[in-house]
Amino acid sequence: MHADGSCEIEGINTLAHADANQISFLANNKYHQQFVSTKAKAVIVSKAFAETLDPHQQVGLLVVAYDPYLAFAKVQRLFHPQDVGCGILHPTAIIDASAQLADTVDVGAKSVIEADVLIGEGTVIAAGVVVEAGAKIGKRCILHAGAVVSTMSVLGNDVILQSGAVIGSDGFGYAWSGSEHLKIPQVGRVILEDGVEVGANSCVDRGVLGDTIIRRGVKLDNLIQIAHNVEVGAFTVMASQVGISGSTTIGQGCQIGGQTGMAGHLKVGDGCKLAAKTGVTSDLEAGKTYAGFPAMPHHAWLKMSVLMMKLPEIWKKIKSK
Repeated sequence: MHADGSCEIEGINTLAHADANQISFLANNKYHQQFVSTKAKAVIVSKAFAETLDPHQQVGLLVVAYDPYLAFAKVQRLFHPQDVGCGILHPTAIIDASAQLADTVDVGAKSVIEADVLIGEGTVIAAGVVVEAGAKIGKRCILHAGAVVSTMSVLGNDVILQSGAVIGSDGFGYAWSGSEHLKIPQVGRVILEDGVEVGANSCVDRGVLGDTIIRRGVKLDNLIQIAHNVEVGAFTVMASQVGISGSTTIGQGCQIGGQTGMAGHLKVGDGCKLAAKTGVTSDLEAGKTYAGFPAMPHHAWLKMSVLMMKLPEIWKKIKSK
C-alpha cells in the first residue's frame, strides 16, 4: 500500500487462484468460503455483502461496487484490452486492388479480401478469413481465424466474429417441382449492426430477397443457426445451439436458452426469456418467461414437469382399480 492509500495491482484472477498482487471479485455468495481464504490483495464485492462482514475480520482491500460482476468485466478489459489493428498486412494475404482498407487494418496470413470490399479503421482480420466481393466492414471489428463474410454483407463497428462463423451463407430455400427440390437463389444480404458478436461455427444466412438483420449489441453463442430474413432485436442474447427458422422476428432484450428452436414466420416479443430446449411454434407475448415444447408459460411447464414425474405412480393406481 502506498502512502497515498493507493496500491498496485498486477492482474485479476479467481478468489481461489489470485495471489497477493492480484484483484478478484465475489458475485455469488456460494463462493464465500473462497473469499475468506483468498490471497488476493483486493476483492470487488457488493455493498450489501460488505455490510455483513465483521469489521475485525482480517480481509484484504475491499472494492465496493453496485454490481461486482460488471465491475469485474470492466477490470478484466483493462488488463486484457481488445485487439486493434495497426496496419500489418501479411505477405501471403490476397487483397484485391479495388478493395479499400483503412491504413490501420490488419490482415492475417492467407486471408482473402475480394473486389470492392470496404474495411474501416482498426479492424483486425485474422488468418484464413474470407471477405467476399462488395462486403462492408466497419471500424474496430475482429474477424477471428477462418471466419467468412459473404458477398454484400454489412458489418457495423465493433463487430466480433469468432472462428468459423459464416455471415451471409445461402438460406435453406427450395421449391418442389414434382421431381426435385429446385434451389431458390438467395440474393438478399446480412446486416450486423454495431457491437454484434457471433460465436464460433455459427451461421447467419442471407435473405432470399430482403435482408437478415441482427440489431446492435446482439450476442450469439457458438453453434447457432439464424435462417434467411430473420430479424433479431437489439441486445438479445442466445446460448449455444439455438436455431431460428426463416422470417421469424425476435424482439429486443430477449434471453434465449441453449438448444431452443423456433419455427418460421413467428414473432417473439421484447424481453422474452426462453429456458433451454424451448420449442417455439407460435407467437410469444412480450416480457414473459417460457419453457417446454410447445413453448408455454414457465410456471405451467413447472407444474407439468412435476406431474410427469408422478405419472408412473398415477398409472399404477389406475391399473390397480
